[in-house]
Amino acid sequence: MDLLTVHGPTPLHGEVTVPGAKNSISKLLVASMLSDEESHFCNVPSIGDTQITIDICAGAGMNLERGDRGLSVQTASLADASISPQLAERNRLSVMLLAPLLNRCGEAIVPFAGGDRIGARPIDFHLDGYARLGATIEIHNGHYRATASRLRGATIALPYPSVTATENLLMAATLAEGTTVLSNAAIEPEVTDLVLFLQKMGARIDLGPDRTYVIEGVATLHGATHDVMPDRLVAASYGAAAVATGGDLFVRGARQRDLISFLSALQRAGGRFAVDTEGVRFSGGELRAVSIETSVHPGFMTDWHPPFATLLTQAHGTSVIHETVFEDRFAYADQLSKMGADIEIFDLCMGDSTCRFREGGHRHSAVIRGRAPLAGCDVHVPDLRAGFTYLMAAVIAKGESRITGIEELDRGYESVDEAFKGAGAMIERTTLPTETVGAGAAAVVGA
Repeated sequence: MDLLTVHGPTPLHGEVTVPGAKNSISKLLVASMLSDEESHFCNVPSIGDTQITIDICAGAGMNLERGDRGLSVQTASLADASISPQLAERNRLSVMLLAPLLNRCGEAIVPFAGGDRIGARPIDFHLDGYARLGATIEIHNGHYRATASRLRGATIALPYPSVTATENLLMAATLAEGTTVLSNAAIEPEVTDLVLFLQKMGARIDLGPDRTYVIEGVATLHGATHDVMPDRLVAASYGAAAVATGGDLFVRGARQRDLISFLSALQRAGGRFAVDTEGVRFSGGELRAVSIETSVHPGFMTDWHPPFATLLTQAHGTSVIHETVFEDRFAYADQLSKMGADIEIFDLCMGDSTCRFREGGHRHSAVIRGRAPLAGCDVHVPDLRAGFTYLMAAVIAKGESRITGIEELDRGYESVDEAFKGAGAMIERTTLPTETVGAGAAAVVGA
């Protein structure tokens, strides 16, 4: 287990570079398995989730070669129609393997998924969609089994525009017989990135009005070459950190078109940014309270909310965040409060948006009172976005912070401690000896 020791406060200055998107490369690698031909990816992020995805796909039969920021992959044949439970528990990707396994083997056996503890995230939408495409779905102890001689086009209306359900059903429908109409679907940039790659492979996909995709199934797909889009979550995280620390940071590779809602919220909160052809420069200002509601694209995305909440601890006044995507996104709040943040979590809907968690007893709204002086302390990372939130808070805070559970942070942020150090932060990464890992983690989380 690695430990980050951070000494603050330090404003962030200089430049960081945004790698390829975590939420794109994982789905792109799975999509490549719809064909037995070779595909090539550029701008591949060197993060934990990329390696986990590679391990899961390799277990199903994918071969790969690494290059400089690139991957060449080919799944000439599938080793098996099932996914290893040991691999599946490492993230939520296993359910996405339904598409290549079913289309190429006629059967798919995938274990229940792991992943961040930010809400239930059931896969009912996925399974219902596959049933409409003609698959027979069985749920056994610890896994799902789907069978179909060939999927058939269907009309599918998602109850909620889930990103992963949209991506999963898009992949499945590309090789289904006939036409599939997928409505109330997600239109996030990462979904568009997947669609672009599938089109390069020979898929026939149209995006109609009102979140509707029309997919005309084809007999086969072929290999393709694709540049992975830059990670808008990482870009916003670094932008929020620069503003919250009163710094001045150029985020190379950040794209304004992917950050419209984030930049608007940042501007309302008093942060400053400047856009050029190579990226976005973020700088601090006199921060003021705002109200934020998360939503599906093109709204303020849920993954932007934890670092933005940390930023709001440094704003004058009382801010409100209403989370409408995940019912348990505020797991980071207790540890942030331990550092001195004034955050109170409620089960009320504190916003104007229609919220599926209304009167469900879910603690999904927060009141943040600023401007709170943060102090360094020991914290343990519960999930990926909380990990960046704690690191950001530690750079803002006065004194020393020790952060464990860094493997969660490494899943989605490439060499994040080095990037922060390059921007002026005082950070040291050490690896705890094996015999002290259990005791060290317990001490940090106060067990």
